[in-house]
Amino acid sequence: MGVVALVAAVALAVSPSSFVLASQGPGGGFAEPGGRPDAGLTSWAVLGLRAAGADAPGALAYLQSQEAGLSSTSDVALAALAEEALGARPDGLLARLVAAERADGQIGETLNSTYWAVLALGAAPPGTAAFILAHQSKAGGFSWFAGVQADSNDTAAALEALRVAGVKGAAIARAAKFLLTFQNKDGGFELSRGRGSDAQSTAWAIQGLLAAGRTPPHSAFHYLGTLRRLDGSYRYSAQYVTTPVWVTAQVLAALARKTFPLASPS
Repeated sequence: MGVVALVAAVALAVSPSSFVLASQGPGGGFAEPGGRPDAGLTSWAVLGLRAAGADAPGALAYLQSQEAGLSSTSDVALAALAEEALGARPDGLLARLVAAERADGQIGETLNSTYWAVLALGAAPPGTAAFILAHQSKAGGFSWFAGVQADSNDTAAALEALRVAGVKGAAIARAAKFLLTFQNKDGGFELSRGRGSDAQSTAWAIQGLLAAGRTPPHSAFHYLGTLRRLDGSYRYSAQYVTTPVWVTAQVLAALARKTFPLASPS
């Protein structure tokens, strides 16, 4: 083996988990290179690390210290999911999700917040599964909020929520089929039509298909492999490197073939 190849092989031995862990600050929060820690990124880092079987020491205390500053229902649910993955019972956050339930089954501000709330609660409140299904597009997909075009990421998140709700049958099959239409020739999945493949949408698609009981295509994992960098992180796409901690954290869960929630409230 040549010197260059040897150096590259040694560098590739750096795991994605190690890259994410290296972004953790002394206070327990995670930050992008040159950035400041925040609850959202810390939650994603925790979910990726725990899916990969790695720990995130200090992250729970950091997330608990940030709870009062969480504003949107999706942010509350994401933090709750992360705290649950660390073995905690975030009663305060879960109570906020219950308080955000509406009579029609929606939870919070959007369809997206409803998916996330179901994942964090570990169950669908009465009427919520029906509410989600009522907003499935004719093509089988789901969107961020009512009235806009369905996309791959929200379809995957909805599939995970419907799995938690115990929904099976034709609606799930339609959603999985719709999700597969976002895969490109390079093996990756795109967020919306014509946008091009990216690591995060591919990771979401893998999780969504797993939630639907489908085997994700091998080509999707191959695509992710082409985006692996020498430092253990993942590119956002073949063209761009951006938010590497966030991107890598989301890829970790897909590579581990894990769906959310990683742990259910007890």
